[in-house]
Amino acid sequence: MLEIESWTEHFIQVLRETFGERIWFAGLQGSRGRGEESEGSDIDLVVILDELTPGDIRTYDKMLDGLPYRELVCGFLSGKAELFKWEPSDLFQFYYDTRPIVGSLDELLERIDEEAVRRAVRLGVCNIYHGCIHNMLYDRQEEILKGLYKSASFVVQAICFMETGRYIRKQKNLLDIAGEEEQNIVKTFLELKAGGKTEFEDMSDRLLLWAQGWINRL
Repeated sequence: MLEIESWTEHFIQVLRETFGERIWFAGLQGSRGRGEESEGSDIDLVVILDELTPGDIRTYDKMLDGLPYRELVCGFLSGKAELFKWEPSDLFQFYYDTRPIVGSLDELLERIDEEAVRRAVRLGVCNIYHGCIHNMLYDRQEEILKGLYKSASFVVQAICFMETGRYIRKQKNLLDIAGEEEQNIVKTFLELKAGGKTEFEDMSDRLLLWAQGWINRL
């Protein structure tokens, strides 16, 4: 079974052998970064180099091919300059969901103001609203609905931060701070994640109405 701390230590060693002093930051995101992973969870890596060229992408790809569990590896590779010009509303989740291993992302905080968080919520609920309608009309796929609830749980993190100034990393802990409607969204997501039964129409309706409510509230 994958032991993420040992794997990550090996990854950083190989990354340093490959890129040396060019590494500005490296970290771990997603369920493994939060300590909520299952056996088949992705290894969601963040690597920021001093600058990024097409050749660097190919070098990084070849480096990853030499690592165990390559099929689980995903994540974000970027140059530092591009990251600092990124859309601030995207940087909110990026910053707070990343566990640093090498370096720090704290320089990004000056770009993550109240408006960036509010925009993160707005864009999140708009995407969920559109995704729900599209899935209800055309795809009708349970997996898409599960993905929308997963996205909604991240939006709930942003809502709680917007309302309280606190970022809650673990989704189950959102149940202690989120409002009633948001708690219901997170509960449904956690039930689906644990293999619970999908009630397509009811769950789609509830998620759509929740997103609709926030769109009209913001």
